[in-house]
Amino acid sequence: MKIYIITEIGINHNGDIDIAKNLINVAKDAGCDAVKFQKRTVELIYSKELLDSPRESPWGTTQRQQKLGLEFNIDQYKEIDRYCKEIGIEWFASAWDIESKRFLRQFNLKYNKIASAMIVDIAFLKEVASEGKHTFISTGMSNIVDIDIAVDIFKKANCPFELMHCVSTYPMEDEDANLNCIITLRDRYKCNIGYSGHETGLAVSYAAAALGITSLERHITLDRSMYGSDQPASVEPMGLRQLVGAIRKIEKAMGDGKIGIIEKEIPIAKKLRAHIKIEANE
Repeated sequence: MKIYIITEIGINHNGDIDIAKNLINVAKDAGCDAVKFQKRTVELIYSKELLDSPRESPWGTTQRQQKLGLEFNIDQYKEIDRYCKEIGIEWFASAWDIESKRFLRQFNLKYNKIASAMIVDIAFLKEVASEGKHTFISTGMSNIVDIDIAVDIFKKANCPFELMHCVSTYPMEDEDANLNCIITLRDRYKCNIGYSGHETGLAVSYAAAALGITSLERHITLDRSMYGSDQPASVEPMGLRQLVGAIRKIEKAMGDGKIGIIEKEIPIAKKLRAHIKIEANE
């Protein structure tokens, strides 16, 4: 099965539609299947106390100014929708509240995404599942009970889904990846399992691909030194091209697991075994 590769633009566009388009181009050129954004209703998901607190950023000196500066408006999302259709790549977004989820419905997107932070919000999960769209569910910061509840909600709604093993540290240390959770999740839930990575480098993602994931999500950036908390855990353009190319090679290399002599080996076997008297099997 071909791994569905999702490039998480998230908030790495820094509120700039031109940066967003450049990142979409990077994903398309690398051969990715989709780009993903994040949508928040800032006044709903953050307290007034936090929003009023100080924070230096390119948009001002408060948390409110910083968080509003990272949010695209309706016209910008319409441009993202138009541009992705123009160049031929899917896009979708992880909503962080029900109002944002309803906002995204106007674009009739093919997929939904449950961010790790949202997997414990029962009302939100039911709202997303009610749409019946294939949903990627990240499992960062979750225990088995949390995942059990989410899976049960989607199954009861008859909504297609796949889980994505995830560790929610930014960047994630390699020793925390615990990739064998991919096998644990597959065995427990009998569903497709993906991987959403926040590590630096590409090796962990390669290993996840070799474990039979069905989807892979990595944050992308034009430059890891740009402003933003997600930038250090993101892949730059050259790295993304390398990642996609290697993943496609890994898919081919995994094969079907059947043991036997392949046709290309036959002439080699005849040459290298010419000195051996081969006895017929009884």
